[in-house]
Amino acid sequence: MIDKRIAVIGTPGKWSTDVLADHLEARTGFRCVVDMAEVVLELETGKLRYGDILLNELDGVIIKKVSETYSPAADDRIRMLSSLEADGVRCFSRPGQISRLINRLEGTAALASGNVSLPPTRVTENTDEALEAIREFGKAILKPLYSTKARGMVVLDVANDEAVNRRKLDAFRDRHGLFYLQKFVNLGGQDLGMVFIGGEYMCTYARVSGANTWNTTIHSGGKYQAYHASPELIALGRQAQACFELSFTTVDIALTDDGPVVFEVSAFGGFSGALKGCGLDAAGAVCDHVLAELQTDNREPA
Repeated sequence: MIDKRIAVIGTPGKWSTDVLADHLEARTGFRCVVDMAEVVLELETGKLRYGDILLNELDGVIIKKVSETYSPAADDRIRMLSSLEADGVRCFSRPGQISRLINRLEGTAALASGNVSLPPTRVTENTDEALEAIREFGKAILKPLYSTKARGMVVLDVANDEAVNRRKLDAFRDRHGLFYLQKFVNLGGQDLGMVFIGGEYMCTYARVSGANTWNTTIHSGGKYQAYHASPELIALGRQAQACFELSFTTVDIALTDDGPVVFEVSAFGGFSGALKGCGLDAAGAVCDHVLAELQTDNREPA
């Protein structure tokens, strides 16, 4: 039994949150699941309280989930957690790195700056420029800046009447503001999730699409399968995740006719794909990584 008090920032009752808490309790004897909707930040002191627990007194927190959806509010919750890091509490992953991935544009811009292979992407507020991007791409995916599991995404095809595309763009702008357009790439019925813990490659699984859907998300009926990634593909995933400093992440990769491209690096990563696709207990591996890091912190300097 390791004498460390580590909380899980997550969604009480959700499997991915509870399995982390179970592993931590088995290793440390301490269990605490924190729902960010119930947390209070005292700005004058920097103290973060969850009920009777002062989170600033913990040895660490594992940030699994701050909200069921990505939104500016989710980013606000991440910024609240930054006060823990400022007070010396180890956060896995670091709030500042997670924040870079909550907003799709900021995350993609970081990947582009890292010379990671991406689908051609255009960002604009101008409807005419957005229509020009659709003409250039032939087919495009219009993506909200804050979303997961393909929610809110719209497929726009140059074969459609331009007036139809314009109406869809205007309706999207009324709801989301900025246009973020990526060239539609043929997934061949699957894309990949490449798992990294502490920057180390663990495994790759495939998400195979369900019937009559353009995306492969489990939310839309996709299924997990094992996948043997080549060294070149692993190198691409490693390059992408290295743009951020995450304790645990999955890199979403598509194998296109023009070669592999990275769609995104996950702010939190999923345990289910690693378990069902690779047979990897990622939650347990994350806990082992976190405890090893905290034990290293406590070692006396040589």
